[in-house]
Amino acid sequence: MIGKAILIAGPTASGKSALALDMARRLDGMIVNADSMQVYSVLRLLTARPGEAETRIAPHHLYGHVAPNENYSTGRWLRDVRRLAETGTFGDRIPIFVGGTGLYFRALLGGLSPMPAVPTEISERWRRTLAEQGPRELHGLLRKRDPEAALKLEPADGQRIVRALEVLEASGRSILAWRSEAPEALVDPAGAEMILLEPDRKLLVERIERRFDRMIEEGAGREVEALLALDLDPSLPAMKAIGVREIAAALGGRIGMEEAIERAKAATRQYAKRQATWFRHQMGPEWRRRGR
Repeated sequence: MIGKAILIAGPTASGKSALALDMARRLDGMIVNADSMQVYSVLRLLTARPGEAETRIAPHHLYGHVAPNENYSTGRWLRDVRRLAETGTFGDRIPIFVGGTGLYFRALLGGLSPMPAVPTEISERWRRTLAEQGPRELHGLLRKRDPEAALKLEPADGQRIVRALEVLEASGRSILAWRSEAPEALVDPAGAEMILLEPDRKLLVERIERRFDRMIEEGAGREVEALLALDLDPSLPAMKAIGVREIAAALGGRIGMEEAIERAKAATRQYAKRQATWFRHQMGPEWRRRGR
C-alpha cells in the first residue's frame, strides 16, 4: 500500500495538471496520470497530455503508454500503478495522482474487485456484435445468460453490457460474483491529501474554448489523421476521444473545420458538466474542494 500520496481530481480544463506540476516542483513529487484518455499514445494534443516542458520539471508516469488499438481498463490502470509502487519507482518521492477519471480514484482508494483476463478475440467479438446489433439486443441476451447482472444494467448501456458478457464468457462466472470479492485499496485514505477542483462554470467554459483553439493551432488535426490511418475499430476508447469524430468529419469533407471545432467545444463542455456532477455526488467530505 502507498502510505502517502496526493490526489487531484476535477473536470477537464479545470487546472489539474498545472496544480500537480506546481506541487511536484515544491514537494519533489512524481506525477501519475489518472485520466483514461491520456494513456493513449497518438493523441497527445487532443487529450491535453503534458508535453516535454512539463516532463522536464517532474517525472510523469502512465501517460501515452497504451497503443490506441487497445481497450484499456480501470483494472489495468490499477495494476500499472501497483507495478510502479512495487518496483520502487516512487522511492521516497510523493506520487501525485491527477486526472478526471473518477473510477480511477475510486479504485485507488477503495480497491477494485479482481476480474479475469479477457482474451482480445472475445472482447473484439463482443464489441463488433454491439456495433452490429445494438445494446438492447445484447441486454436481452444478458437477461438469458445472467439475469441478475442484467437487472443492474440499463438496456442502453452498451459498454457495461458487453463487459458483463465478455467476463461471463471468459471465466464462466457472473461479473457480480467477481465484484463480490473483497477489494484491497492501494492508497491509504488516511495518508492521502485529496483535492477536488471546482472552478467557476463561466471560467471553465472559457478555458475549454481557448484550449481547443490551441490544440487545433498546434496540430490536433494531424493527430486525428494519424489515428484514422490506423483503421481502428470505431468502438475502441481512443476513437471516442472528444474531437476525433468531429475533426474526422471535417477531414472527410462532411462538415467544415469551423463547425467541427464548435461541435468539439460543445462536446467538451457537456463532458465537463457530467464530470463535475459525478464528482459532486461521488466524492465525500474527505476531498478538499477548491477553485482553480
